[in-house]
Amino acid sequence: MPALTEALISLLIVLGGVFGLVGSFGLIKLRDTMQRLHGPTKATTLGIGCVLIASMLYFIAVKGSVSFHELLITLFLFLTAPITANSIAKTYIIRNVGKKELPATGRRHGWSVYEDPPGAPESQPSPDVRAEA
Repeated sequence: MPALTEALISLLIVLGGVFGLVGSFGLIKLRDTMQRLHGPTKATTLGIGCVLIASMLYFIAVKGSVSFHELLITLFLFLTAPITANSIAKTYIIRNVGKKELPATGRRHGWSVYEDPPGAPESQPSPDVRAEA
């Protein structure tokens, strides 16, 4: 394996470790759930992505074939991390932020967490959790 390839693989592994460390540190040190959400979803995802790319490069350099396992893991990770973060953020808003505390959207319809989208069948509006408490 050429020295340049080894250096690139080593750099990606170290970079992945740094991103993972920063993401874990952010998860521990940040105070609020919404702040803590950024550590695992941003930095740690990039860290795992760097390690998976390094693994793909290694298999290309050593075996001469592409490993699709790492590609599938990367694709799955980059698809599920934002969806999970969005679900956690919506849950936090519903449980801890009242409808009146949110800034105005500047549009006809308000926040989708509290109101159905335009054209949706009429249903019961979701109750404001903080208003009941």
